[in-house]
Amino acid sequence: MSIPEILSQYGYAGIFIGTLMEGETVLLLAGFAANQGYLMLPLVIGIAFVGGTLGDQIAFFVGRRYGNRLIHRFPRLAAHKPRIDRLIHRHQVPLIMGVRFLYGMRIAGPILIGTSHVKVWRFVVFNMIGAAIWATLITSLGYVFGETVQVVLKDIQGYEKTILLGVVGVVVLLTVARWLYGRWRG
Repeated sequence: MSIPEILSQYGYAGIFIGTLMEGETVLLLAGFAANQGYLMLPLVIGIAFVGGTLGDQIAFFVGRRYGNRLIHRFPRLAAHKPRIDRLIHRHQVPLIMGVRFLYGMRIAGPILIGTSHVKVWRFVVFNMIGAAIWATLITSLGYVFGETVQVVLKDIQGYEKTILLGVVGVVVLLTVARWLYGRWRG
């Protein structure tokens, strides 16, 4: 089975599963695959939106139900809980929408928000807005990366001989310099 066949058969399921958790790497690669024609960009963004929203909703409800018990298992986190609650209370909307962009907070963030007094409907609405921005932005970055790679590779093809001669020249110069340095020190 070739890579294009694997991507077309399992790519969308992989995107969904990957975006339930962290998902940035999966989305970047999916955007790149969409650029190469293996996946459809709008479908990738849609699946990422659903997976990202659902993953954070699950984490939020885990926080609602078990969050305080989880927090008390980690004394260092429990010590920071009042400060975290004040932050969530003061900056609900930006935190709900932006927590998915904070490295290492994609799962912990919604759990912590779930332990606070944020209303469920409020979390749902702003989580969906954040997921839409996230899915579109990260997938598009992967797509643009694919475009950039194609342009660079296309440009490099015209200069293959020049680049090869340059690399050989640098290797020869470094070899000669190393030999001369060895003789000078010896």
